[in-house]
This record gives sequence, C-alpha cells and structure tokens, in this order.
Amino acid sequence: METALGYMFLAGAFALIVSMALMLARLIGGPTLYDRLLAVNSFGTKTVLFLCVFCFIIDRPDGVDIALLYALMNFIATIAVLKFFNYRALDVNLNRVSVKGEDA
Repeated sequence: METALGYMFLAGAFALIVSMALMLARLIGGPTLYDRLLAVNSFGTKTVLFLCVFCFIIDRPDGVDIALLYALMNFIATIAVLKFFNYRALDVNLNRVSVKGEDA
C-alpha cells in the first residue's frame, strides 16, 4: 500500500511540474500585463502545492509550514503589484480616493 501511495505522490509531483512549465510559457507569451500577473500567481500556487507534495514524498510533513508561508507571501505580492499598477504608487492615501457618485 505504501508503494502505491508513493507512486501517486510522484505522479502528482510530475503533473505539477508540467503545469508549472505551462505557466512559465503563459508568463513569457502573455499578451497583457494581467495575463502575466495571473501566470505568476498561478505559478506561485502550484509551487505551494509542489512543496506540499514534495514534503510528503520525502516523509517530512513539517515542511508544509514553509509552503503556507510562501502562499501568504504570494498573496501579498499579488495584491501589492495590483495596487501599484492601479494607483502607480504603493503609498496611496485611501481616504482621498473618491467613490463614484460621492462628492469629495
């Protein structure tokens, strides 16, 4: 039973590596900035999944904590890049941003 589970983990790791390669191709060939940003975010998510699978392959499940930290960093970086391209700065005072239909 252990060998069948090990083969399933190896197949999952191989599938994740293939999908990561496809995300790199999307990153290079993406026509717009948002396509490239989506590819980077997807690559980060697949990296987290690969780290989890790899930790279980080498029988060290304590590495999942590192994968969770990487997932949080990926999320924060994506939000920061989107905010930068929306406002062209990272230090935007959100109190000065007006809502449509409201007089500021």
